[in-house]
Amino acid sequence: MNNLMGNAPRHPGLWADIEKPMNDSGSNAGLSTIASHTQGKSELQALTPELARLSQQGQWIVLISPPNIGYKQMLADAGVRMDRILLVHTKDEVETLWATEKALTSGTSSAVISWASTLDARDNRRLQIVAKNARALGVVIEDNHDKFSQPANFNENLSLQQSGLFAAYH
Repeated sequence: MNNLMGNAPRHPGLWADIEKPMNDSGSNAGLSTIASHTQGKSELQALTPELARLSQQGQWIVLISPPNIGYKQMLADAGVRMDRILLVHTKDEVETLWATEKALTSGTSSAVISWASTLDARDNRRLQIVAKNARALGVVIEDNHDKFSQPANFNENLSLQQSGLFAAYH
């Protein structure tokens, strides 16, 4: 039996996956989560050179629930093939995460970019696990604008709290 194994590692967890050689599209696999205060406009602008390169490979570049930030003109100006863009509009956060997962694992996408509110730890972990088997670049742009903006009635709440500080004691 030792002669059959040769110099190969003995533990199956260390064996290389010979059926999936790494190529240019496989080197981009993984998932990045980016916090944005601009609805993802500057983040998408930074990704456009890579998206232009990936669009030439003939696979889909999937945009899931993009906000109206002028992404069409931005992508066209960067040289992205617009006939390789697939837009997915979802009705809620659950559908957005489901569509992201399916697009990453479909095998027909070279890049998947989705816009979502802040992911909780469970959803983030699930997408990370899915992205391990993906052959596409995955990016989730989280809208963190709500984290730092104050609620509309912030001043009212503050005045109520302050008036309680000076209340008479009986």
